[in-house]
Amino acid sequence: MKKTTLAVLAGLTAMPWLAAFPARAETLQLAVGTSDITNIDPHRANGFDSMLLSNVFDGLVRFPPGSADPAALEPDLAERWEAAVDGKSWTFHLRKGVKFHGGFGELSADDVVFSLKRAADPKTSSFAATFASVADVVKLDDLTVRIDLKYPDAGLLGLLSNFHGGLITSKEAVEQLGSAFSAKPIGTGPFAIAEHVPQQHVRLVANKDYFRGAPKIDEIFWRFVLSDSSRDLAFQSGQLDLIYGRREQRWVTQVKARPDAVVDIFGQGEFRTLHINRSIKPLDDVRVRQAIGLAIDVDQIVRFVGPDVARKGCSVVPPRYRGEDCSWTARPDIAKAKALLAEAGHPAGITLSVVVSNISSQLPIMEVIQNQLAKAGIKLDMKVVDHPTYQQQIRQNASALVFYGAARFPVADTYLTEFYHSAATVGKPTAMSNFSHCDVADAEIEQARKEGDAAQQLAAWKLAQEKIHKEVCSVPLFELQQVWARSKKVDYGYELKGAINIAPQITEKTTIKR
Repeated sequence: MKKTTLAVLAGLTAMPWLAAFPARAETLQLAVGTSDITNIDPHRANGFDSMLLSNVFDGLVRFPPGSADPAALEPDLAERWEAAVDGKSWTFHLRKGVKFHGGFGELSADDVVFSLKRAADPKTSSFAATFASVADVVKLDDLTVRIDLKYPDAGLLGLLSNFHGGLITSKEAVEQLGSAFSAKPIGTGPFAIAEHVPQQHVRLVANKDYFRGAPKIDEIFWRFVLSDSSRDLAFQSGQLDLIYGRREQRWVTQVKARPDAVVDIFGQGEFRTLHINRSIKPLDDVRVRQAIGLAIDVDQIVRFVGPDVARKGCSVVPPRYRGEDCSWTARPDIAKAKALLAEAGHPAGITLSVVVSNISSQLPIMEVIQNQLAKAGIKLDMKVVDHPTYQQQIRQNASALVFYGAARFPVADTYLTEFYHSAATVGKPTAMSNFSHCDVADAEIEQARKEGDAAQQLAAWKLAQEKIHKEVCSVPLFELQQVWARSKKVDYGYELKGAINIAPQITEKTTIKR
């Protein structure tokens, strides 16, 4: 088979861009739904940016392609590892001869020490809070690293996986490139970043020296096509082979009926939550937050999204995460919601200023929520912006409510730490994604993180969730599964059961058959 080209196409209003692709015998074209990348620094990236970087970086360990199961973690840049008897020290033995992109030499212990310390530093990482258990990272020799912990951490391997802060980069590249590194980060994965043309594309090229073997695909154009209809039309006409799909039941049903198409629906799903910003009046009053919770009908939202793609939540911790406790008990009660607003001094209702992303997996659902809240006298003044702007503004405390979806390593600690610990509050030096300014369960979150007894850990997580629910820091909604559509000619090179980085990973084995 000839070498293939993967053109990853994303966001435009028409299709003249197809003429710009280099002529090749075999071309795999893929489209995602955003107007541009937001941040492709490996220790800052989320969402679509993480999808892109999953093809560029490796971790010490990895989720095998096609899996999001923590029990399936396997060696990646580390060939093997062992833990001390007390669980407070782990030693990792690195592969020899792994090469960085761009001529930045071979992977060594210096790169691992640098990368993990960088990921743990709030000045350089959005995931620093998840490294709370790490006391030090020490080079033992050129291919051996020891990680010392403050306390035993059962989730350490997940922290070091090919996901978020676990991505390993070149120390030399960061120091040499300076600010340019964030636009063209250097990894060891099957593809390297060649260029970024804003609001058009990121071009990836095959890493011929990839330690698992040279990719069968030569090149990836990661283009930005925000328009769902443009992506869909190009897919129907055969001009696109793989697209980020609409996570809507009607769309899934229609595409499944096409004889030449395959719809992949998988997790990690992104757990949709409505975060209530307690720093903005009148949301500092728990009665107002309770009214919001009582005005929202999650069952109606799930029906709107569709049974194939939405799974109702029952906690601020996503479904099937270890430690999830179904203690969210609010049910729709418009009369009680109105009474609570009146009791809080707002008999005529309230108006909230809300920033909303224009992407198809967010805006329609926020419009449903807007209609539901209006029945209780809660008016949403929605400012609809493109997704990168939305990501910026919600971290600048510009929205009274934040509708947010995220997939994380599937244990309760990762979600509670990132979204509900006070250290993660937006605006702080250690900020992550605590949009609600929640601070009521810090002690329980920290206790569970350090707890060596599994039963006591679960008990601490349960109490944390109960406190967060009682305070109504947020309203848990549903888990939205990943939806991608591909031509039957596309072969990922593995069985797709899940993806920790929320997109089908393009690996050295991916091909397209003509």
